[in-house]
Amino acid sequence: MAQTPAPLQAPPKPTWDPRDPVRPLLRPTIRIRLTLLYGGMFLIAGILLLAIIYLFTAQALRDSTSQLPFKVVSGTITPTSDWCQFPKEANTETLSSAATMCLRHQSDLALDDLLRRSLFALLGLSIIAFAFGYAMAGRVLSPLGRITRTARKVAGSDLSRRIELGGPDDELKELADTFDEMLERLERAFTAQQRFVANASHELRTPLAINRTLLEVQLADPAAPVELQQLGKTLLATNERSEQLVEGLLLLARSDNQIIERKPVDLAEVATRAINQAHAEAEAKGVEIRGERALAVVQGNGVLLERIALNLVQNAIRYNVPEGGWAEVTTETQHGLAILTVTNTGPMVPAYEVDNLFEPFRRLRQERTGSDKGVGLGLSIARSVARAHGGRIIAEPREGGGLVMRVTLPI
Repeated sequence: MAQTPAPLQAPPKPTWDPRDPVRPLLRPTIRIRLTLLYGGMFLIAGILLLAIIYLFTAQALRDSTSQLPFKVVSGTITPTSDWCQFPKEANTETLSSAATMCLRHQSDLALDDLLRRSLFALLGLSIIAFAFGYAMAGRVLSPLGRITRTARKVAGSDLSRRIELGGPDDELKELADTFDEMLERLERAFTAQQRFVANASHELRTPLAINRTLLEVQLADPAAPVELQQLGKTLLATNERSEQLVEGLLLLARSDNQIIERKPVDLAEVATRAINQAHAEAEAKGVEIRGERALAVVQGNGVLLERIALNLVQNAIRYNVPEGGWAEVTTETQHGLAILTVTNTGPMVPAYEVDNLFEPFRRLRQERTGSDKGVGLGLSIARSVARAHGGRIIAEPREGGGLVMRVTLPI
């Protein structure tokens, strides 16, 4: 029986990219530059330290030999220091031993003085070396700060920014050039997205507006049969729902970006406008709207922030108890944040299903559209608008039923 041949193994992948151009061997990389920098600093500091020690040692030896701690007077040794003592009556060996001890003590004093001066010199040189190294490292790594500042400006949706880093062809310049290329591709992608949103807005709104006009004209005809009028009302409601869906999708696409033009907006005023718009629906549902709204001014887009408040208030009204329900809308400022809170009574919401409510077309225990309460984009739009303003929205189940929706925005 013939043996099955073993499958061919793929050749090992190269550790280099064949598409990269050939680079010079002595490329001025950041590693080489830092090595030369700190190695040269250490070498210069060592040379200076050796020179200072040499000078101090020579000076100490000259001082120690020029001023001896004793002198010979008519065959008698007379000490010149308190710590150098000679016996008055002693033989030659005793005097030699005493002289040796005096010289040794004198050497110890010279070495102590040399050590003290060397330590002070080393401390001064260390301070100078650290200061010089800190300044040079900041100069070498300054392109990283430039890249970081550009990235922060890009985070504010200013995709026209470029680093355009000059200097040697090292790793930092390669990183900056790669970042510039990425920004260029992102700018093209966002420009294409904005163009698509504008085109989609026109292409989708126009036929829906035409359908609404035709249906309203047909319904305005008093001679139309009852069946036709009923069909027209049904189609008009469906068309209105489609218009809401299109508006929600377009708003969701636009609000995913950061807000460039910001103006002072009072969340209390925004919440009041939203309540006024939903007042008729609240009366029809028998829902009481209450709550105190304090001044809370943020920098943002008033139309989009009003959309957040309106979506939350409408959800609080529509997803409520059949009788005796209420919705509380409050605004306040805490720790540099403006907070909009919408609390309502309603059905019990499991904690594990709260996050799903922010997904598009997701509702409590419903995954797709099919409800007359909305198109399933309200909370998704609210979260996108909050993120575009640098804030966030949090939902928590309320004890006894309902939800507590809290929007926090930086002041």
